[in-house]
Amino acid sequence: MSQRLVELRARREEALHAGSPRAVERQHGQGKMTARERVEHLLDEGSFQELDMLARHRAHGMGLEENRPYTDGVITGFGTVDGRRVCVFSQDFTVFGGALGEVFAEKIHKVMDLSASLGVPMVGLNDGAGARIQEGVVSLHSYGGIFHRNVQASGVVPQISVIMGPCAGGAVYSPAITDFVFMVNGTSHMFITGPDVVKTVTGEEVSLEELGGAMSHATKSGVATFVAPDEKACLDDVRTLLSFLPSNNLEEPPVMVCSDDPDRATSELVELMPASPNQPYDMKKVIAAVVDDGDYFEVHPHWAMSITCGFARIDGRVVGVVGNQPAVLAGVLDIDSSEKASRFVRTCDAFNIPLVTFVDVPGFMPGTDQEYGGIIRHGAKLLYAFCEATVPRVQVITRKAYGGAYVVMNSKSIGADLAYAWPSAELAVMGPQGAVEIVYRRELAEATDPVARRAELVDEYTERYANPYVAAERGYVDDVIDPADTRRILVRSLRMLASKREELPRRKHGNVPL
Repeated sequence: MSQRLVELRARREEALHAGSPRAVERQHGQGKMTARERVEHLLDEGSFQELDMLARHRAHGMGLEENRPYTDGVITGFGTVDGRRVCVFSQDFTVFGGALGEVFAEKIHKVMDLSASLGVPMVGLNDGAGARIQEGVVSLHSYGGIFHRNVQASGVVPQISVIMGPCAGGAVYSPAITDFVFMVNGTSHMFITGPDVVKTVTGEEVSLEELGGAMSHATKSGVATFVAPDEKACLDDVRTLLSFLPSNNLEEPPVMVCSDDPDRATSELVELMPASPNQPYDMKKVIAAVVDDGDYFEVHPHWAMSITCGFARIDGRVVGVVGNQPAVLAGVLDIDSSEKASRFVRTCDAFNIPLVTFVDVPGFMPGTDQEYGGIIRHGAKLLYAFCEATVPRVQVITRKAYGGAYVVMNSKSIGADLAYAWPSAELAVMGPQGAVEIVYRRELAEATDPVARRAELVDEYTERYANPYVAAERGYVDDVIDPADTRRILVRSLRMLASKREELPRRKHGNVPL
């Protein structure tokens, strides 16, 4: 027995140092942790139980017979984050460059199956060179097994992808299917084809960072949900995100003891609203004033910034917040902001997170680029997402609520449970200036002083329509509230809605306008 134990310990020691010292040194030299160091930083200390540590590839040819390191280039297992169970895999760039082969994929398949069967989040730490060329089509087939499991687990358990190095070719599609994608500025790269291929095919010269760097995906493509300055900060952000999410779709999000007074007045919001309806303000200040301790964890903070989405707590309970951002393009809805918000709404609905919407929207973005790009189809995604959501839904209209964009932003007409408006709210088909130009076009053309008459008509329209009271009379908003009461009213509303249960009609699935 003692000899067997010696052999076991030797094999485990070899597995712990599967990557060569030179490869590890190169990894550290690039400001990157090893696969094992990442797992240890992510999980609670001492909680990690590794699986398939002694697995090795069984491929032949191209020199693989003489090179069969333990782990086969990926570390898999389970542990805890803040005492809550998670499954994890971490690709090891120091072994075969993190390239995926048959055994590598089998390990990931196994831990993904475990995550789904136990109902715990799946966190994937990606740092690999794609498919292992020596294993050919087997590697490609193995990727398919990962993609299939991603889809089967979608909306069942939270799936989080952390890009901590290269992620190229077919490997990018697994992160694309998952719920959240984290990247590290300067060391993370994602692309279908690299700069050399792009230059060969299109003649376009582009750097690695410009093509697939973290900020490119955070600001332009919207692929990166979060960007961190370094790997430790990135993994800390993953832990923060997990604190807002339930373990699976059958559980409620974790509740924390609330140290922030539920009846606290938000008097600062009274002065926040500018005197002019065309003057911008920061919706994130409204959100911070209302939520517990001003703690707002924003999703996609660098992309489609005319809308803000993120997680917070109100009365100790997790909420998903969606708010138009008047400080960016007046808070208009365009292709990207519609897609960003619809994805977030569907994620919250999948994981039983109530939705609070702050509305200040002048409409949809006009222009040929938006129309040709499919603003109709993309705007319909947000409409569909809110209509489909069965979680508690509360709307707060702070100022502009014009046209179809008002309807799309979680209005009562598409199923919001409760809707409130501040006295500064303006619910109308369009703004006063545009309405007057259309309705009174002939009268203005015939007026002796069209400028003065236009000003009179605008004032009249504003007084009659650009206020919340017509909507309140008809019940389209449930109450017009003092901004200082916003937090306490939201606390009461969400407490009341906590027991909401709603069943969708029986069907295979809806046909969302993708």
